[in-house]
Amino acid sequence: MLGADSSIGILDIVWYVIAGLVIGVLARALMPGRQEMSVVGTIVLGVVAAIVGGLLWNAIFPGNEGVAWIGSIIVAIVLLWLYSRLAPNMSRRRV
Repeated sequence: MLGADSSIGILDIVWYVIAGLVIGVLARALMPGRQEMSVVGTIVLGVVAAIVGGLLWNAIFPGNEGVAWIGSIIVAIVLLWLYSRLAPNMSRRRV
């Protein structure tokens, strides 16, 4: 987590977007079936999963630096599964 003296720069944001895209694409590749999600949605899913999954992985398995991406992919698959279950229902309510 960021401390009081830490700041997020443009390069950090670019890395989160790239990691989010990679993690989101991996989750979509590992999840069976077709997901109706845009590239921006995939990036957002991946960034959220990277943050949440990384924090959870490090909390459960402290001292395993460098492999938190596994937790990020697991969280991304869970989020993608939730999205695939909730998104079709939300579009039907708007019509």
